[in-house]
Amino acid sequence: MISVSNLAMSFGDRTLFAAAAFQLNAGERYGLVGANGSGKTTLLNILAGELEPTEGQVSVPKSARLGVLRQDQFLYEDRRILDVALMGNRELWAAMSEKAALLARAADGDFDAHRFSELEDVVQRHHGYAAEARAASILEGLGLPAKVHDDPLSTLSGGFKLRVLLAQVLAASPDVLLLDEPTNHLDILSIRWLEKFLQDFAGPVVVISHDHRFLDNVATKILDVDYETVTLYDGNYSEFVVAKREERERREKEIATREKEIAHHQDFVDRFRAKASKARQAQSKLRLIEKRAGELTELPGSSRRYPKFRFTQVRPSGREVLSATGIRKSFGDNEVLHGVDLSVRRGERLAIIGPNGIGKSTLLKILVGELEPDGGDVEWGYEARPGYFAQDQHEQLDASSETAESWLWGFCPGKDRGFVRGQMGLMLFTDDDGDKPLAALSGGEAARLVFSRLMLERPNVLVLDEPTNHLDLESIEALVEGLKQYDGTLILVSHDRWFVGRLATRILEIEPDGVTDYPGTYDEYVHSAGDDHLDADAVVRRSREKEKQRKAGKEDNARRREERAGRDTERRRQELEKRSAELMQAVADAEARVAEIDARFAESGFFERTPPEEVAELDRARRAAQDEVGARTGEWEVVEGRLRALE
Repeated sequence: MISVSNLAMSFGDRTLFAAAAFQLNAGERYGLVGANGSGKTTLLNILAGELEPTEGQVSVPKSARLGVLRQDQFLYEDRRILDVALMGNRELWAAMSEKAALLARAADGDFDAHRFSELEDVVQRHHGYAAEARAASILEGLGLPAKVHDDPLSTLSGGFKLRVLLAQVLAASPDVLLLDEPTNHLDILSIRWLEKFLQDFAGPVVVISHDHRFLDNVATKILDVDYETVTLYDGNYSEFVVAKREERERREKEIATREKEIAHHQDFVDRFRAKASKARQAQSKLRLIEKRAGELTELPGSSRRYPKFRFTQVRPSGREVLSATGIRKSFGDNEVLHGVDLSVRRGERLAIIGPNGIGKSTLLKILVGELEPDGGDVEWGYEARPGYFAQDQHEQLDASSETAESWLWGFCPGKDRGFVRGQMGLMLFTDDDGDKPLAALSGGEAARLVFSRLMLERPNVLVLDEPTNHLDLESIEALVEGLKQYDGTLILVSHDRWFVGRLATRILEIEPDGVTDYPGTYDEYVHSAGDDHLDADAVVRRSREKEKQRKAGKEDNARRREERAGRDTERRRQELEKRSAELMQAVADAEARVAEIDARFAESGFFERTPPEEVAELDRARRAAQDEVGARTGEWEVVEGRLRALE
């Protein structure tokens, strides 16, 4: 669908990529990867037509509508959340807005029937009467319940505003999706919903993400921005990593073989050049050497850079690291923590998971003393020295004009500048990076600077709140390796399933109805629960049955419990089947009403001969019926999901 040929982009004497050529096809999902600063976002902007390349061409069909995720939520602060989602399809939104204005003026006798008919055609062509239900469904999938859809966007936090902008892109039904870090600010459930949405999307998708498992679950191909070009690989991210390494090794082996061959020929020339009987052969070898040397091309260096995380503890803590009892916290009328109990022992690697807004970050802030609880107590154990990494690193940085170097130097005043520069070098700060004001640091730079401080402080307990949010894939991989080598205690909150799966030895899941504390790895927790809480299929509407059976007990009691459960299951199945039939009938009735009104609208001369107030009433009735279709269909999907769960 989109063709790219001989594409190049440079800034001054720096080349991001050159001679890039590939095609984006319908049904394929392309993970766009590369080191920070390699040109991923630049390439995405070129594909979106927002940036002109230095050289080359991007061919996009004129009729193709591009869905591009932008970060301009401040344009819509006073708009209704559902309206913001609908505004992605500009032609449809303009028609719906003008149509509503015509109906509003109809009460004063000012009704343009001809224009109303034209607008109705636009709405019908874009399936406008299903648009609200579709947008509402997408908002719910991204974690925004129906009860907030009529609120203004300004009532949401920054992370949820970005979810609305993502919904705006998806709800517009574009032909192509270009998404830059769409999983930022999404929780586990919303990420899984987005994965399913993209897997079902018919057009090409290009997505930048630092979430390993997201790329593995979504991508069918990888566009790798490295070695000053863009290379297309088949498969998901894990398959790409293997393929790229094997290709590099093959090319290095080819070069080594050529160099060995040249050295062999050069040895012959050096030995026999002076002998008349061998002079002709020596000359022949020289020509061969020149040819082989001309064929040798030095492999360009990779733009990928891996920071070095070296966490050590100044001394071990006592065996009992942390005890928290009855932790409660409310913000206004919203109580997010309802009496959480938690104890942590030395050496544990605890991952706290759960949906956004459930209180995970709040709990960490209370544990480290950044926030006072409304009730309960926190007690750190003997010699416990926690080091805290906040979800928003700028909270931990002075927003003044102090430089990155001087800020870090403040945590090791007895050291010289060379030592500080060396520490910053481990975190990929080079040359003049240390002179940057703290306020000018990017998210990734701020995160790496805070990690530099933690490495200097040498805590024996690391408390990390979403540490992967602003890191690229290489930094996340390096962080995992560094934390694996750390012999202290680890408490972390993360929505990165790959990250959690490689580090956690204990899982604490916080849910609205309570807390589940599991002593084991994430994979073991998933196997025990029978449901991947970070990778669930029935995301927003899932209804998970938790059944905890005691191992002890007599055999006949267990059999009676099983028989009783079977009867309960059968009764529940019958209730759900009955409700499913009722909902399907309701959907059919509502669809019949929509079809009836559509038939009247389609009658020749209808708008000219029908009073405006009757048109408005029919339009309201049609909207109500269409909303009924969407609502009952959504409820039917939930019921069917519960039936499948019973089976």
